[in-house]
Amino acid sequence: MSHKREASERIAADRGALTEISHWMYDHPEVAYQEFESSARLAEFLRSRGFEVEYPAYGLETAFAARIGSTGPHVVICAEYDALPGVGHACGHNIIATAALGAGAALAPLAETLGFRLTVLGTPAEEHYGGKVDLIDAGAFDDVAAAMMIHPATDDIVDPNVIAVAHIDVHFHGKEAHASAHPQLGVNALDAFVQSYVNVSTLRQAIYPTDKIHGVVREGGHAPNIIPAYTRSSWYVRAQTRERLDVLFPKVEACFEAAALATGCRVEVEHVGHVYSEMISDKTLVEYFAANTAELGRPMGRGRDLPPSQTGSTDMGNVSLLVPTIHPMIDIAADPHVNHQPEFAAHTITSDGDQAIIDGATAMAWTVIDLAEQDAWDRLGVPVG
Repeated sequence: MSHKREASERIAADRGALTEISHWMYDHPEVAYQEFESSARLAEFLRSRGFEVEYPAYGLETAFAARIGSTGPHVVICAEYDALPGVGHACGHNIIATAALGAGAALAPLAETLGFRLTVLGTPAEEHYGGKVDLIDAGAFDDVAAAMMIHPATDDIVDPNVIAVAHIDVHFHGKEAHASAHPQLGVNALDAFVQSYVNVSTLRQAIYPTDKIHGVVREGGHAPNIIPAYTRSSWYVRAQTRERLDVLFPKVEACFEAAALATGCRVEVEHVGHVYSEMISDKTLVEYFAANTAELGRPMGRGRDLPPSQTGSTDMGNVSLLVPTIHPMIDIAADPHVNHQPEFAAHTITSDGDQAIIDGATAMAWTVIDLAEQDAWDRLGVPVG
């Protein structure tokens, strides 16, 4: 029996367990760095499949590292499992996590035979803060030959456009006063937020189409008859690369500073978590993964064929600048609903969502088998010509 067939049969045998965990995660969403139940359940599954599991791992309470294999190149399969506030698993991390489990369990018996080491790495807080950057800093990606994961979407794309992002909170500090009797004694922090929002909207005319700025107000005051003394807003600032982000960010920061000056408020711009880098998809991994999904009846599109503005960000980008990496998108047939909509979350537990787990797990497992059987490790990291 071929190694690929062997892996496929193991994934098929685990289908019920994998889909049950995915559906359970949908019903029990946990946000960034609060994924205690999810991480424990995922770690336990891998322990039951013969992995040596470190949990918690790398100084993070909700990270885990499940390892198998004693010699050879080291492959990391990343599992994400944090949900979004308010809309749950609307980015499909329940599918990401269980596809990683399926691929890991399928590859575990082959590690010694084919001569590779495997870690299924539980990576918390992708939606906010950037847990993979903490894991990088803690050494989780040292001596790694290849890293991979899959991500549910509305298209099959092997090398999606992934851009850099900075997450910030903006605090305006003013002074309370009676809004009707003594407005002249107040300093209106809500006006400062509104003015900064207008400033950012004005800036959008003078930036690249691939630059993106979006924000929401988190705290805007207590009562209409009290001039707000404090507001807090959260913003994402994105650009095609970290280099471009370094140019764009001061322009955005000036929008907040100008609003503070105009209203008499004091402003604080606070970075939240880590800056995420753009992604570089490894050419060899792309070729193998695309060939394997084509064999599964799921031909992959290319990121270059998408509109330039159809992009997102992930801390997997930071990994890709250090380690040969892929982050393919797997279609769950949710269209017209898209990521970060509650309808997309609901679609993750349909038959299409369940099949994405199986296809994603199989394609990742087969890709690792290709690397090992063809001894193609030295082809990784070669830039696209």
